[in-house]
Amino acid sequence: MTNAETQRVVERARRFRELHTDGGPLVLPNAWDAASARVIERAGAPAIATTSSGVAWGLGAPDGEDLPLDTLLALCERVVAAVDVPVSADLVTGYGEDPAGVGRTVARALDAGVVGVNLEDSGPGPEPLRPVAEQAERLAAARAAADDAGVPLYVNARVDTYLRAVGPAAGRLEATLERAAAYVAAGADGVFVPGTCDLETVAALAKGIDAPLALLAGPGAPPVAELARAGAARISVGGGVAAAAYALAGRAASELLASGTYGAIEDQIGYGTFNELFHRG
Repeated sequence: MTNAETQRVVERARRFRELHTDGGPLVLPNAWDAASARVIERAGAPAIATTSSGVAWGLGAPDGEDLPLDTLLALCERVVAAVDVPVSADLVTGYGEDPAGVGRTVARALDAGVVGVNLEDSGPGPEPLRPVAEQAERLAAARAAADDAGVPLYVNARVDTYLRAVGPAAGRLEATLERAAAYVAAGADGVFVPGTCDLETVAALAKGIDAPLALLAGPGAPPVAELARAGAARISVGGGVAAAAYALAGRAASELLASGTYGAIEDQIGYGTFNELFHRG
């Protein structure tokens, strides 16, 4: 990156970091391509976060790291170019067999202009999660890559104990807090705990984690205001918006093919309005 490009990324990184601590919560309706990012920005979102599942589905791959890293980062670069707000990228487990590989991935993500990353602790082996020390090293490598680039990247460390129902339910909170503490010590700025929106659990997580708590919400979860009162600093919906959009495509196709009518597509962004979103003069 040129000096001017680096400075622009640094400024966006600082803005994104502040959004987690300015009285929030930071609410992120996740995007999966440039168009969804512009629509979400137009709705008033102060930042954009990509969803690994939505990105993968839109590019013809299952969620995970089957999608080539080059393809993922090219998509991230398009999203960054399409919006004026900070962009955080879901990098799944970091696309690296070892910490050095994660560091290289993060360096490339910074070159694409992203100012935040999600890195999950799900593992490729027989165990559902990586050992705590191993994941801490991967997060430390991400932090070091950002420091080397001079960018205050927001590293959101995802803890999948609840999402994957790891271990006895009675010990899950303690195990999550243990992982969170190690990840923050390794350089994570925030901790993302998908898989629970139980208000009592959220309150205990927020109290026990020395960093902003991020949650994954959706249908059936308490409203954002209640999650915020329980201590959540950041709330996203993952692939929920993408999945709903594809469900609409399915309903519209079924209606058109079965009855020849168009009710499912009556409520849409007008052609001119959509085109205007991409006139970046």
